[in-house]
Amino acid sequence: MTIKPGDKLPAVDVTISTAEGPQKVAADVIFAGRKVVLFGLPGAFTPTCSMNHLPGYLLAYDDLKALGVDTIACTAVNDIFVMKAWSKATESEGKITMLADGNAEFAKALGLDMDLTAAGMGLRCKRYSMIVDNGVVKTLNIETERGVNVSGAETIVQQLKELSAA
Repeated sequence: MTIKPGDKLPAVDVTISTAEGPQKVAADVIFAGRKVVLFGLPGAFTPTCSMNHLPGYLLAYDDLKALGVDTIACTAVNDIFVMKAWSKATESEGKITMLADGNAEFAKALGLDMDLTAAGMGLRCKRYSMIVDNGVVKTLNIETERGVNVSGAETIVQQLKELSAA
């Protein structure tokens, strides 16, 4: 079953990069007590993810922070070493927290996994974005077509404005 607005994020481990090296952290702990924009994508270094999805969040970084976002996080079904290298390559270090989901456990727990075996990519994460406030999903945008149509930073900025006006 797919997670939906009003649901709490599951207590599934993801891996983050720390000064001491890779560290497993329960996802619900990462989101506790904060307003987080989370976007998920099929894979680091893939064309659409690298040229369209992640760059939008870098461009919107100041706007997102001004709208009260504590953390911008990205998850993909890659190991932490790939996610760290991608963070460096995209110059997103210090701006976007990379959450490695190497075995797709987080994606499965959200109901946002997909099988791209036919394309040679194995189990991956659907392309999506969400606003999470204190561990509770407030908005969820899942792509149903190729590309970045509803899960980009522009959508999230608009949703944050709407939430703050409500």
